[in-house]
Amino acid sequence: MDQSLKIKLDQQYQLNDLPTPLAKLIHSGQKFEDFLTTAGGFPGWSKVTANDYATYLSVLNQQRTPNSQLEQQVFSLDQLGMLLQDSQMVVKNPFDLANVFAIYLTGERQLAATTVQGYENDLRMFRKFLTAKKHWLGWLKIKRQDIQAYLTHLNDLRRQWTTINRELASLRTFYNFLLTNGLVVANPFDEVRMKHHSRSLPRYFYEPEMNALFKAADGDGRPLDFRNRAIIELLYATGMRVSECASLSLEQINWDVQMILVHGKGDKERYVPFGHYAKVALERYLHECREPLMDKYHEEHRRVFINHYGKPITSEGIEYVLNQVVKKSSLNIHIHPHMLRHSFATAMLNNGADIRSVQELLGHSSLSTTQIYTHVTRENLQKTYMKLFPRAKMTKEDQS
Repeated sequence: MDQSLKIKLDQQYQLNDLPTPLAKLIHSGQKFEDFLTTAGGFPGWSKVTANDYATYLSVLNQQRTPNSQLEQQVFSLDQLGMLLQDSQMVVKNPFDLANVFAIYLTGERQLAATTVQGYENDLRMFRKFLTAKKHWLGWLKIKRQDIQAYLTHLNDLRRQWTTINRELASLRTFYNFLLTNGLVVANPFDEVRMKHHSRSLPRYFYEPEMNALFKAADGDGRPLDFRNRAIIELLYATGMRVSECASLSLEQINWDVQMILVHGKGDKERYVPFGHYAKVALERYLHECREPLMDKYHEEHRRVFINHYGKPITSEGIEYVLNQVVKKSSLNIHIHPHMLRHSFATAMLNNGADIRSVQELLGHSSLSTTQIYTHVTRENLQKTYMKLFPRAKMTKEDQS
């Protein structure tokens, strides 16, 4: 490690409250640098990545490095990475195990970028809490009391239990990854019991509300109005997730049999049919909007839905479009694209579809996820019964 870098790290070290002496951090860094130099060449500290670190950890495991030495080496490099990041030599701390985990999620699990970002955010918030409390000793030394303190903190913030459960699931998955790779001997989150809670019923659109949406989407018949109508028709007709709709390509649509090959979560695929109204809306959109805009801005991609510049629309773009449509309608709600997915599932079950078919159409890996819609339809049946059956309620005459 050259002298100028040591001086820079020394200056940055004075601004950080780190428990390990700088000399130890530099020593750990030198061992890492020597490893990369021997393995094929050291790229320079500004170009070190989490991939380089993952390779280094793999070798330490193969060498059966004692747990105490491994923990100290991992912790020292993590602190060194913080100094490199604070001195703006690297964008991300390459020695944060959370960044190594993100590589695994993206590369091996092939999760969507937004899903990986969710994991990263959950891990970052846990680390931030422990650092603020002066309890941060590295990912490999998390204690049960650290977890309990964090859960108390989240509860004090009045976080919903659905949010807390999701964060715990992220942390548990992370430590399973560390366990599989020999970095910890046990998962500290295995014995953490999540509070059971009743799942809230999903919000869905009734038929009059859907008609109001369709009417507002038609607008003045401008090119982008055709796109807006097609998006709503397709989301409602197929129950696709907004990310699946945004990434939809022309090759995934089979017009002859009116089926779409949907690329779902975890790289799973499923076929979903679409009906006459969705087909007409899609064809009009492709002819009246997509083709003219693509020609105007000289775009040549295969994504179905585009923004006003002819580029592929994002999931956030679709949500924005839907909220603009709602503002033009008579509805007084905030819409999320998932509400159309809920509406599709509810409509299918209300009209006699079996739950296994709905599970397949939605792309749910577990039937329990789909079963929440049976509660919705049950609630709808009860309301209809109480409203229409003549002897469901006592009349005023009976009460008197």
